[in-house]
Amino acid sequence: MSLHTRMLVGFIAGTSLGLAANLFAADAGWLDALVFYVADPVGQLFLRLLFMLVIPLVFSALILGVVEIGDPRSLGRIGGKTLAWILVVTTVAVSIGLVMVNLLEPGRGIPPELGAELMAQTGERASQIAASREGVSGISVLLNIVPRNPVQSAANGDLIAVMFFALMFGIAATVIRSEGTKAFVAAVQGVYDICLKLIDWTIRLAPYAVAALLFSITAKLGFDVLVQLARFVATVLAALAIHFFVVFPILLRVFGGMSPLAFFRGAQPALLTAFSTSSSSATLPTTLAVTEQRLGVPRRVARFVCTLGATANMNGTALFEGVTVLFLAQFFGVELTIFQQVTILLLCILGGIGAAGVPGGSLPVIAMILAMFGIPPEGIGLILGVDRLLDMCRTVVNVGGDMVGSVVIGRSEGEPAEAPSQAGAAG
Repeated sequence: MSLHTRMLVGFIAGTSLGLAANLFAADAGWLDALVFYVADPVGQLFLRLLFMLVIPLVFSALILGVVEIGDPRSLGRIGGKTLAWILVVTTVAVSIGLVMVNLLEPGRGIPPELGAELMAQTGERASQIAASREGVSGISVLLNIVPRNPVQSAANGDLIAVMFFALMFGIAATVIRSEGTKAFVAAVQGVYDICLKLIDWTIRLAPYAVAALLFSITAKLGFDVLVQLARFVATVLAALAIHFFVVFPILLRVFGGMSPLAFFRGAQPALLTAFSTSSSSATLPTTLAVTEQRLGVPRRVARFVCTLGATANMNGTALFEGVTVLFLAQFFGVELTIFQQVTILLLCILGGIGAAGVPGGSLPVIAMILAMFGIPPEGIGLILGVDRLLDMCRTVVNVGGDMVGSVVIGRSEGEPAEAPSQAGAAG
């Protein structure tokens, strides 16, 4: 049985058993014991494994992402245009997600007493994080982006400071081309590869964690959770659809000089591969072949933009992260100011760059962002059961963004892409 099928089974089993327990034995002592001694520890183990990986994963991925852009003196315009494309289009994607979740409010509607009850069960760490952020001024938050001690920031889970340090490290590594820096980058690549393997092992535990976390939540809250989850899925899919079917066609027509319909016809093999694998990295060989042969993008542009994009250009993932964080904030009744939402936007942009291009690669980033804003990270169990479907959809957006960027940047270099019908003959 495939992983996503087992996750669906865990989702259904945990939800069904939790709802049945809530309906027939909501006040039973044995149910409290089962949740406290079995379900919660299993879910917490999974969450701790995610927390364990987030710092080395983000640190190594961001350094490699910057290094892959290369020395600006040698890469010149293409590197700058690619970086600008990633930042601008990812910002648009996250902004769409935040607007949609604020308009539709999928996390609203749970009775306050039930939300308060769940908040009380989420452990001391979330409460400590929430309390420690009270009364912090905007100036302090801005200054804290630059860490005094990167190791201490990593130990405290300060993701913004770790990201800033990793970005600076990556920039310096691109400037210094010595044997030592080459060895360092190779070591960072090793750390990244190890993180990917550990994530793969951790995600294999997800079916059991999904069942345990959803049993705990539904046993406490009942049927209300399912209603909120359906609204969450609809919000994510609507935001992804706007970005994919509105923003991308506009960029293609205005800046790429290509018909959106011609693009979607030519890009179809890569998009289908992305949907089936849920992995930008696994789709990369198909993405390169399609971009060069069916979309007619020059090889030097396609290989640079698509290869970097497979790890750094995660429009759909960043959008999903933003929607998920705000959904869970609404669900748990955590009010976020405009400044905090802007901070989340920036975190999701950087988190999209730092997220691994593999199934479930964004989950550690989401868990850390939740903890940073005092949102109980246990709530991530709500979305794990439907994460596979949403992962398939957002990977299509990620890969589509790589190919659209290749078309736009290729045209800006004075080498417009051929029409897919003409270029397709070569493939």
